[in-house]
Amino acid sequence: MSMQELQNQTNANIQAKANLIWDIATHLVGLFKPHEYGKVILPMTVLKRFDDALKPTKDVVVEMAKKLDKQKVEGEARDGILCKIAQRDFYNTSNFDFAKLVADPDNVESNFDAYLQGFSSNVKDVIENFDFANTVKLMVKGGVLFVTLQEFSTEKGDMSPDKITSADMGYIFEELIRKFSESYDEQAGAHFTSRDIIYLMTELLIAPERERILAEGCTKTAYDMAMGTSQMLGCLTERLQEVRSDASLICFGQEFNPETYAIAKADMLIKGGNSSGMKYGDTLSEDAFSDYEFDYIISNPPFGIDWKREKTQVEAEAKRGYDGRFGPGLPAVSDGQMLFMLNGVKKLKAGSGRMAIIQNGSSLFTGDAGSGASEIRRYLIHEDLVEAIVQLPTDLFYNTGISTYIWVLTKGKAMERSGRVQLIDASKCFVKRRKNIGSKRVDLDESCIKLILKAYEGFADAVYTDDSLSVESKVFENDFFGFTKVTVETALTDENGKPVLKKGMMQPVKGASDNEIIPLGEDRDAYMQKNVLPYNPLAYVDPAKDKIGYEIPFTRLFYKFVAPESSAAIFEDIKALEAKETVLMKELFGNA
Repeated sequence: MSMQELQNQTNANIQAKANLIWDIATHLVGLFKPHEYGKVILPMTVLKRFDDALKPTKDVVVEMAKKLDKQKVEGEARDGILCKIAQRDFYNTSNFDFAKLVADPDNVESNFDAYLQGFSSNVKDVIENFDFANTVKLMVKGGVLFVTLQEFSTEKGDMSPDKITSADMGYIFEELIRKFSESYDEQAGAHFTSRDIIYLMTELLIAPERERILAEGCTKTAYDMAMGTSQMLGCLTERLQEVRSDASLICFGQEFNPETYAIAKADMLIKGGNSSGMKYGDTLSEDAFSDYEFDYIISNPPFGIDWKREKTQVEAEAKRGYDGRFGPGLPAVSDGQMLFMLNGVKKLKAGSGRMAIIQNGSSLFTGDAGSGASEIRRYLIHEDLVEAIVQLPTDLFYNTGISTYIWVLTKGKAMERSGRVQLIDASKCFVKRRKNIGSKRVDLDESCIKLILKAYEGFADAVYTDDSLSVESKVFENDFFGFTKVTVETALTDENGKPVLKKGMMQPVKGASDNEIIPLGEDRDAYMQKNVLPYNPLAYVDPAKDKIGYEIPFTRLFYKFVAPESSAAIFEDIKALEAKETVLMKELFGNA
């Protein structure tokens, strides 16, 4: 059997197991709405996995916990001893497990509460953020707690590590998350970024280092500032270990939604990852990773969402200048996505850090010269941090059909890319889905990802094709995106038509000011001679009002002119429509 066939078989087994677990939701019909099934299934899956994983050491852990309690050993010392005995990063000191809970149906509620209280603090944190206590109350009220525990205790709920590896358990859990996300329909994107997009981002991140990782291995750190359910970190780990199986990636992330934070932390615990690196809180106002630096940053932060709630903290940090995260400037309060980009830049490892972050079109061009958004672009481009920007196809995300872009930023730009920015138009590189999910109507398959990566690695002005797929790349000097917005005045003249001077300076006609946009590097006097003075000989520039701006007019740079139809062809079309109309009218009214 080939590697691909083995992978397909594994994927089928994972999906089958996830489907069996999700089938337990049939007992919740009526009591929970379909989009609420995950509130039961996800935490119960976590608990059952932990229960099965702890089974071999459970009795010894319970006995040791009693001894430690008698000796009044507390805190980190107690946790360290119990984790070591459990041979896991978590433990449970209660007398109960799933089998004992099911064996005593009359006392299931109190026994289950004791069971939950016996977990280590990291698992309790997950349970609390799932808001599982309220879910359990509803299950008890509806009489489904016992039957749910019973179902998870059957073969379909068997998640023993000797039968399901940590990696496969992670995939099963991800499949359950996907089912949960799809049940939200149009809200799915709030929980889940599909793997095809993440795979492209990961390939762009590791592309310059792939050969070195293959030859030497690596130990890297990765961070997602809006991690959701941590799927981006999971996919990056997976792709890195496909390059070399012993590659190590230590993951960190922050998430503001308590339920998705709980999913992310549970996922890391299930896979034996860095669960302590999963932090709860608002990244913009409660940075959990101040003074950290990371090798890789991968993120899909919210866009079109205001930062009014975080305004006080963000503005206070901006006053710290470049010692803080927001030194270059602040975008409009109506959209905070560029704040996330600055947060990531601050946390990139000096000399080598790489970031792939998704933004919508507004980050490319909104904001006049001198505005916060323009100043952020100026900083990113002037500091040579922008390596490439990839325009994705529309209808690629679950919750939006708009144009989106992957920005690839780095503090370790290769010499041949120094001082230049690559723009890649991959808007026509996609395959159509057989079944839409919310707004997602297209996918990036492996052929799409390979073609986009080929364009990225080619780093040239070129069009790349593969069957019906097409990707175009263009490379520009950094200064190409900069311009000076100048204020053009009309000189006030005396009765002889000569300019009025005051202290040797021309005086402007009030209300006659205008603006011109002059590209950086273009001679100002030559520009005025060619574009302004022929139409207004009294025009002059007030240099004190100059403003430098930066924008990336992506759409205009890739615009393809299509000649309009000739008048003769249009006339023929009209004649054909008139003839068709005559026939239809006769069919309707005869010769009346």
